[in-house]
Amino acid sequence: MNTVTRPRILVVGAGFAGVECMRRLERMLSPDEADLTLVTPFSYQLYLPLLPQVASGVLTPQSIALSLRRSKKYRTRIIPGGAIGVDLRSKVCVIRTITDEIVNQPYDYIVLTPGSVTRTFDIPGLTDHAFGMKTLAEAAYIRDHVISQLDLADASHDPAERASRLQFVVVGGGYAGTETAACLQRLTHAAVKRYPRLDPGLIKWHLIDIAPKLMPELGERLGRSAQEVLTRRGIEISLGVSIEKAGPTEVTFTDGRVVPTRTLIWTAGVVASPLIATLGAETVKGRLAVTSNMCLPGHDGVFALGDAAAVPDEAKGDGAVCPPTAQHALRQGRQVADNVIATLRNQPMRPYHHKDLGLVVDLGGTDAVSKPLGLELKGLPAQAVARGYHFAALRTNVAKTRVMTNWLLNAVAGDDFVRTGFQARKPAKLHDFEYTDAYLTPDQVRAHVEEAGLAVR
Repeated sequence: MNTVTRPRILVVGAGFAGVECMRRLERMLSPDEADLTLVTPFSYQLYLPLLPQVASGVLTPQSIALSLRRSKKYRTRIIPGGAIGVDLRSKVCVIRTITDEIVNQPYDYIVLTPGSVTRTFDIPGLTDHAFGMKTLAEAAYIRDHVISQLDLADASHDPAERASRLQFVVVGGGYAGTETAACLQRLTHAAVKRYPRLDPGLIKWHLIDIAPKLMPELGERLGRSAQEVLTRRGIEISLGVSIEKAGPTEVTFTDGRVVPTRTLIWTAGVVASPLIATLGAETVKGRLAVTSNMCLPGHDGVFALGDAAAVPDEAKGDGAVCPPTAQHALRQGRQVADNVIATLRNQPMRPYHHKDLGLVVDLGGTDAVSKPLGLELKGLPAQAVARGYHFAALRTNVAKTRVMTNWLLNAVAGDDFVRTGFQARKPAKLHDFEYTDAYLTPDQVRAHVEEAGLAVR
């Protein structure tokens, strides 16, 4: 087969699902069977569960950014950018590169793994004053910001300013919010010892969530254990509460409290990438409705998985869909790769089926709660399971070595609490990192493809 007639496989997104799919395609397909292309702004896979440890300085940013170019089988063409629209009829993906160039990428098979973005609500001031915890840049930026609040509070002679800089609010009682609050509280607790002019009692962390329980997926007992750990550390937990409005120096809670703060971290859930809305296809709570083979009904050669797809959970049944976790995304990526290959070779596809293996929550230090295979653990045993799971899930030996070295070095030598300089430029908040306004509408996608002369009529 020559280059012109080789099937073109396009994978959108380099998260757990996308990278796992692409790696398997590289291993299982010979170079003359298909052309492989990956669309991603960065040529690395982000190990998202460890972002709170980057924000707290336990891990360096590079240690959880796994290079896509290290594979011995590497032969995928990477387009540095993000997909902003897909014309399913014409089989064209519209891409905005990192230099803002618009590229039309034709495909024969497309695997949609664009992931998710932070879920926000119409709360006055939220996107202008809150930080997210979804990208590597956000984690590194938050670390700089938190340390800078200690620096500025130490230098200030205004008690009101000092109080607002030493209060921190995290919204979201799920895994991301709980781990973020836990890890960053440990950061400020250790760092304040280097600031003799600051009263440690002035540092206050607030963790709030509209839900009645913290991490309900863990169950009653483990959720309560996690809450007790955080409360013992001095984190004030408020459940059944959210944000009414946010300003530059204070946040108003829905229960009427006004908290002076310069740090609002928003981790209240995620929604499927806005790319899904450009397809004009059926969705389930914003996620693309797909079959158990992860195919989009009515469209040959279109697969979707991960956070952006409502993949039926065959293990649970009763119409359940797989939760947006790394555990499912990894396995879905492998299964979709096999299904794409089966389609290429005129073989039958297999449905996705996986029984959940459990959950781990790392609260920093020796504190953790874990539920592997239904077994409830807390404390040091749970921490061993949590870090063992993350270590095993890291894709490359280089990443494993970096993470283990960072863990050991931090345990032995602690942190130097150094800022890297992100605060030297203008402040960057939630709306500056995820570019959710960059996507096209279905009509705009169609018009753009027609203008380029690629439309199928």
